[in-house]
Amino acid sequence: MRVKYHKSFVKNYNKRFGGNKKIKEQYKKRLQLFIKDPQNPILKNHRLIGRKLSLRTFSVTGDVRVIYYQKGNTAYFLDIGTHSQVY
Repeated sequence: MRVKYHKSFVKNYNKRFGGNKKIKEQYKKRLQLFIKDPQNPILKNHRLIGRKLSLRTFSVTGDVRVIYYQKGNTAYFLDIGTHSQVY
């Protein structure tokens, strides 16, 4: 699995978690897991519903999520934040 970042993902990552080393480390761990096995149960990867039906999400921590869509073997990361920030 390859990962590409939308500019809004980069902006939100830096704004929301730029100074939080704990979240940044956890994100790196989950990213590596996602690249190896996107369906690993630890990630709680699932399809969204409603207006975001074409998107998917996985968990970085209990409350922090990554929103993305997949095209072929590439995942396009769109947003990262707490549950209330991304939904």
